[in-house]
Amino acid sequence: MTRTAIAACLLLAGCAGKAPPGFAPRRGAPVPSLAEADWSHVRAFLDSALADSAAPGAVLGVSFRGQHRYYGAGRLGIANDAVPDSETVYDLASLSKVIGLTTAIMMAVDEHLIDLDAPIQRYVPAFQGPGKDRVTVRLLLTHSSGLPAWRPLYREATDRAGALALADTTPLDTVPGVRMVYSDLGAIVLTQAVEHVYGTRIDSLLDRRLFSPLGMVSTRYLPPAAWAPRIAPTENDPWRGRILLGEVHDENAARLDGVSGHAGIFSDARDLLAFADWLLSGVHAEGARPPAGAPEPPAALAAFIRRQGIPPGSSRALGWDTPSGMSSAGTRLDSTSFGHTGFTGTSIWMDPTRGLAIVLLSNRVHPTRDNPRWGPVRRGIADRVVESLFR
Repeated sequence: MTRTAIAACLLLAGCAGKAPPGFAPRRGAPVPSLAEADWSHVRAFLDSALADSAAPGAVLGVSFRGQHRYYGAGRLGIANDAVPDSETVYDLASLSKVIGLTTAIMMAVDEHLIDLDAPIQRYVPAFQGPGKDRVTVRLLLTHSSGLPAWRPLYREATDRAGALALADTTPLDTVPGVRMVYSDLGAIVLTQAVEHVYGTRIDSLLDRRLFSPLGMVSTRYLPPAAWAPRIAPTENDPWRGRILLGEVHDENAARLDGVSGHAGIFSDARDLLAFADWLLSGVHAEGARPPAGAPEPPAALAAFIRRQGIPPGSSRALGWDTPSGMSSAGTRLDSTSFGHTGFTGTSIWMDPTRGLAIVLLSNRVHPTRDNPRWGPVRRGIADRVVESLFR
């Protein structure tokens, strides 16, 4: 993730354990079914945003008490007029942190392989430097470890091992636990912890333990060439000198062989709603129906989606984010909701009180990342979806 992206991720507010001041989600009687909701203003809002060049195209997926609905609009890219749909594959960027990495850590906590309050050095002995003995797994998950936001590993290292070594030896910026700084470096360190306790690379682990059991057939790192016709392109990347199609957009993830906890997963709206339904079933959301044959969600889930208050005022849960009143969650989701965004133009939010999940996928970085129009679209879509379902 670039420093521009990181700055955009630092819009946080709120008080631990409760909704931020002035944040009062509007409630109302739910519609009987998705089919009876009026989606016209949702579609019109997304169509208008795409016409204004917020992104080439986008796909919205909504799960409401076991019912699914999709809407694709725009086009795949500047050289492809095909309309995106529920099976269009997008580079998830930082959604990888929650879909993949956070879920893997939840599993490891359940299996007593990782202790949230243990020093990360227990699992990543190479994580060395002044003050680093005080950095715990919990602090890394809440982006309060003291690590800086970013470092150009892709320019400083020549291979995955070298990039990991640089992440491990990057000095802390601040005392652990006192400041929230959204950090890709922290997620890279956590990736190593997961790979250490399971003895395998994170892509193999997630395919075996998560994607395959949930039937997420369009979700993986390093998508095969056969998927190219349904993959949305991302940036005309100056570093690699080409428009990226099926290659991870994030440069540091590319240096990590395309496989990291902070970025690298590709997926479509259908798979992400299946994943969301699985998580919602784990917190007993009304009407939530996990995919047939899915394993039980991690028992640690309830703790991971609860705002931690580290440091005080941060909206961060463990890996996940919570509504702050000015985030991509909009202003209508319940304060118990949890979600995340990705730099390429992706987001996922789940509202357990309503049995609702909202997935919004786009390639807003195509053909250039210098496009600031997508942030308000996320918020506007979330608000309009809730308004369509609760009159």
